[in-house]
Amino acid sequence: MFDSEKTDLKELQEFLNYKFRNEGILKNALTTPQLGKILNIPDYETLEILGDAVIKLLLISKKIKEGTKDPGEITIIKQCIENDETLSKIANDYFNLKKYVFKTPKQIIEDSKRIMADILEALCGAIFLDSFDLKQVEEKIINKFYNDWEKIIENSPILNKSKLLEYVQKKYRITPIIKVDFENKGPVHAPVWIAKNPKILDKNDSILIPIKKKLKSRESKTKKDAEQDLYLKILELLMKNEV
Repeated sequence: MFDSEKTDLKELQEFLNYKFRNEGILKNALTTPQLGKILNIPDYETLEILGDAVIKLLLISKKIKEGTKDPGEITIIKQCIENDETLSKIANDYFNLKKYVFKTPKQIIEDSKRIMADILEALCGAIFLDSFDLKQVEEKIINKFYNDWEKIIENSPILNKSKLLEYVQKKYRITPIIKVDFENKGPVHAPVWIAKNPKILDKNDSILIPIKKKLKSRESKTKKDAEQDLYLKILELLMKNEV
């Protein structure tokens, strides 16, 4: 391990106020798969899967203890904590993790929400694997951003569908079904998704709100991101009575 790597690992542990029994686990959590393949060393992928489960368990448990009981609200919390934008914001704003990532010289991570989200999850997985104590992850990671949770997710694209459904339910007093088509413009290894041709239907699959304008989402890396962008565009048109 280079001296600079040791310095970074020490600095991050001091910031977290957590001393790893096995610093190798921490280094794994901060190593991108691209660098791992080049150097033939462990990367964050396995720890990221573990951390994903740990974050969901802790965050949802805390919300339930505080009185959250509605399954729909819990589902939204789960969706937000699965969202790369949410996790990358936490990783950068609360932990400055981009400073500690071990990557290839050509790898640009500053604008990569996916990598920063994975790193945060991997860090949670690493602390749990090192301590086998969920309380450590809660204290060192979750509690650092928990009080700001509502502010963190207030503009999350994950909420676009919920906002659209709430608007239609309130105005038309019916729970709509929203269907969209998808177009993939990219290659198999790097898909570029567009959501288009939205339909707002009732429970009988009849058109509830005709949408005359040809709407489509921006180009996105996932179907979910494309879909959420289209939901926002529909909502904006409905609120302006321009459908």
